[in-house]
Amino acid sequence: MLLTVLFLIVAGFFAGLLATIAGLASIVSYPALLIVGIPPVVANVSNTVALISTGLGAIPASMRELKGQWHRVMGYTILSVIGSFIGSSLLLIAPASTFEKVVPFFILSAGILLIISGRGTESNVGTKLKRDGRNPHKERIIKLISYFGIVFVGGYLGYFGAAGGVVLLAILGVITHEGFAEYNAVKNFMCCICNVAAMLLFIFKATIDWAAVVPLGIGLLIGGYTGPLIVRHVNVKMLRMLIAIASFVLAGYLGYKAYL
Repeated sequence: MLLTVLFLIVAGFFAGLLATIAGLASIVSYPALLIVGIPPVVANVSNTVALISTGLGAIPASMRELKGQWHRVMGYTILSVIGSFIGSSLLLIAPASTFEKVVPFFILSAGILLIISGRGTESNVGTKLKRDGRNPHKERIIKLISYFGIVFVGGYLGYFGAAGGVVLLAILGVITHEGFAEYNAVKNFMCCICNVAAMLLFIFKATIDWAAVVPLGIGLLIGGYTGPLIVRHVNVKMLRMLIAIASFVLAGYLGYKAYL
């Protein structure tokens, strides 16, 4: 029992780092819950609840980056919460076998998205979208599409969530003009509130393994607080590449278990 608790705390710490740096906490935290014997859907629900701790650690550490952005942040967050309620409801309705079969593809997509996003905010597509954003007509279209995208990503966060933060980073990188650290802080806040919204539904409608949530949450809290401090100094591109490789391995393993 003690080893399980220590294992989940350590896994939570690394997941918290990944959540705040790359938006990929579930790449570590979800498999950790499977390893200790928790069924897939219960593990996913418990993981979502525990991930709230990442935000509780990341938000205080990101106040410098969030300063002056709160009006915009709250608008984006409302859109994502709407999606989160939809996604978490879908998780409860869909059969457990369906969830097990789609998760490997989610994780595989997470790795691909991480590599793509690792090219930086000055990619050809991102640069063109930012340039188009200076045209009033095109700016309205880009923002409208981005708002729908935020709702969709919120739904994905409510359903599973791995790489949801990566997609949010991509969207925020287009519709904001701040640096990576600033819109990464916005992403951390949005992800936290989406997880809170999903938890409110799960408490009444799903099974939560609180014995696993607590130690995992402790690790996520510490990792979530540490992550924003690291992202100011770390080589983000190299880190993302290493995480992407790990996600491909994990996707292959979970796919093997689900289909063979």
